Amino acid sequence: MSNLSTIRNAALLNYSLNPPVSSSLSCSSFTFALNFHNASPLPPLSTRPLGKNFRIKMSSDSLPQTSIVLGCGSVSVDFLATVAAYPKPDDKIRSTSLKVQGGGNAGNALTCVARLGLKPRLISKVADDAQGWGILDELKVDGVDTSFMVVSEGGTSPFTYIIVDSQTKTRTCIHTPGHPPMAPEELSESSLLAALDGARIVYFDVRLHETALVVAHEAVRKGIPILIDAERLREGLDDLLKLTDYLVCSENFPQAWTEASTVPRALVSILLRLPNVRFVIVTLGKDGCIMLERSDNEGQSSEEVDVDSLLESLEIRKNDSISNPSCISSSVTKLKAEGIGTVCGRIYVGTAEKIPSSELVDTTGAGDAFIGAVLFAICANFSPEKMLTFAATVAAAKCRDLGARSGLPYRADPRLASFLQ
Repeated sequence: MSNLSTIRNAALLNYSLNPPVSSSLSCSSFTFALNFHNASPLPPLSTRPLGKNFRIKMSSDSLPQTSIVLGCGSVSVDFLATVAAYPKPDDKIRSTSLKVQGGGNAGNALTCVARLGLKPRLISKVADDAQGWGILDELKVDGVDTSFMVVSEGGTSPFTYIIVDSQTKTRTCIHTPGHPPMAPEELSESSLLAALDGARIVYFDVRLHETALVVAHEAVRKGIPILIDAERLREGLDDLLKLTDYLVCSENFPQAWTEASTVPRALVSILLRLPNVRFVIVTLGKDGCIMLERSDNEGQSSEEVDVDSLLESLEIRKNDSISNPSCISSSVTKLKAEGIGTVCGRIYVGTAEKIPSSELVDTTGAGDAFIGAVLFAICANFSPEKMLTFAATVAAAKCRDLGARSGLPYRADPRLASFLQ
């Protein structure tokens, strides 16, 4: 029996002997944990090609229905245990709830894309074990095309322990990668070309970086734009960044990668170092996000504006009394970062939804939900302001349930109606 099987069985035995105090294990999670093979996959997904001219501008009332999004990256099984407070060393505590469901950055982001109505395809790898087949089945049920995924004979599928602290509303993740890792030669040329056929955009979470680089080079050759999730410094990241069109990164990444003294200066540095990037977004959790969009138009004034000062002026304009996500922006201007350089662009400041403490359950996967919504927004040709408020709304919906996928909204969700009309 694999280590993960042992862990899974132990978790379920603990559940049966010591039921959670509240919020019992969901029926879907219990089914996922006990019977990985019985999920009924959906009929084959439509892969109607969109044509080579993917940059055709869509009207605002022509939301994407069949846009294909290709993702390459991580999938896993998540074991989520909610606790009253994070344990101290050598403590023995009980969980207040337990959930087992699929996870992984790419798996989560593409599940979000599928629920919003697009046609995602995923390149990743699992083992030929119960957990691997469970991962595949769950993705299929949500509408993710898994036909390009690799299933190894033997080995173990990836899994993650997640401790959700009800007191601080934080989560701690302990990830165990799958084995053996995916090698580029496991993705045949025919599979690669089929996966990219008709794709509107390609997304990477910078896991499986060797395979990702092969996919990225072919996407560039075909003129398909690329979005990268730069969560942290990873092996192979720099090579992928040279090819990307859009970049979404975590709060600490811009300064860690550029060594700039402030986030605004780091964003300017990123656009200067990566001339193909159209915009970079840094997510700030409950503090919203900042986006720097490149512009070829220098605006009416040729005067340079200090990027830190400009961001401070935008922050002052934010209306903190509004609970729903909002977005304000500067005009197009020459943004100067002291000691780094100048770039022509526009800064956007997006706010996060103010979620009441009684409704905030778990932030696991909030960043993946945000990225899934950004992928949708690019396909729908949303304006930057609409994109950032939409992504914040989707991420907030996810935070109202336990796990990275449980709270992901569907296209028909009333909370999304104003964006999708």
